[in-house]
Amino acid sequence: MAHTFEDLVKLEAAAEEAHAAYTASPDDDTRAAWLAAADAFQAAVVEHAAAEGKSRYEVEMAAKKAVRHPEPEAA
Repeated sequence: MAHTFEDLVKLEAAAEEAHAAYTASPDDDTRAAWLAAADAFQAAVVEHAAAEGKSRYEVEMAAKKAVRHPEPEAA
């Protein structure tokens, strides 16, 4: 099943949270969780890019931008 862009944003957010947890408490468990989350994100990016006929790099950067630099909500 192809992932939606929203799925990619959720997976990237999970990878960022796992990275923060590893940074706060670096041990084998938090490192494994971070790597698993990052791997899941990357696999979803590849799948989504192929399904949409887009560049994997562009899809990845768009998802990361959405997580790291979200647009302010309209008032």
